[in-house]
Amino acid sequence: MMNAKFTRTLGRSGIRVSALGMGCWAIGGPFWAGETPLGWGEVDDNESIRAIHAALELGVTFFDTANVYGAGHSESVLGLALAGRREQVVIATKFNAVFDEDTRQVTGSDATPAGIRQACDDSLRRLGTDYIDLYQFHDNGFPPEQAEPVRETLEQLVAEGKIRAYGWSTDFPKSAEFFAQGAHCAAIQAELNVLDDNAAILSICEKENLAAINRGPLAMGLLTGKYTGSIKPSADDVRGEKSPEWMKYFKNGQPSPEYTQKIAAVREILTSGGRSLPQGALAWLWARSPKTIPIPGFRTVRQVEENARAMQFGPLTPEQFTQVEHVLGRA
Repeated sequence: MMNAKFTRTLGRSGIRVSALGMGCWAIGGPFWAGETPLGWGEVDDNESIRAIHAALELGVTFFDTANVYGAGHSESVLGLALAGRREQVVIATKFNAVFDEDTRQVTGSDATPAGIRQACDDSLRRLGTDYIDLYQFHDNGFPPEQAEPVRETLEQLVAEGKIRAYGWSTDFPKSAEFFAQGAHCAAIQAELNVLDDNAAILSICEKENLAAINRGPLAMGLLTGKYTGSIKPSADDVRGEKSPEWMKYFKNGQPSPEYTQKIAAVREILTSGGRSLPQGALAWLWARSPKTIPIPGFRTVRQVEENARAMQFGPLTPEQFTQVEHVLGRA
């Protein structure tokens, strides 16, 4: 049985969630901006649903998706999987992208009040629910000085009961600080993993009592140890040969040497005590701050089982954490 007591709080919302969430980007399947792939390749929806059910059985109660993942497909699959179980889970989704559900092409973005309301209604329909627990602004670099109407619209959606709390998926401290001033802001979602610390965002989350939801907790799969010279992402994968410019962990479909060297340096510490490499990477995140909630992606039951078992081990010890920081030159 999983460590059912290993939970964390979604910031000042007071909502309790499992210390591990599941990131639902990959289960959306392929989608594109022009010819640039934004998904993780083909998926089997039945396996996705089995994987979500396995996560529930193993004590995971937090699921993070976005309207754009698979151009609406991820939300629809998650809604199907959670039918009849809504009260057992906490659902986070995101808004901003505009897309065509049929062609799976991303066509733009819309952060206007009317656009946010439309996106919220569409997400509620796809998810098969009448409320969203955490609604997140999905525009990393949106200027914070222009974000007041976004935050105000989210506060109105809380008042109307359509959402319980909100956050911003951003790596920019000024953006995080601006949203933190909203009464019902509960979380900042930022890139964070053992290879890439994010001290500035974490310090804001700690100061403002916000959850720090960790996207890329396994460095887009690098920290699974699976991607070597012989196994490569497919052409319709966001990590493949046509990857977007921001993809730093893979270049031309190959793992980045800079990051693979870092993994080699800390592998022994992360895998001590019987942990697998991804379990050790998740343990580092829990040791990093009491605010962190990693959301590794998945496509199979097996991936879910391995990641969820990390909750049995819990965080790295302070000594192990310090060792990792010394090896990576951050101590």
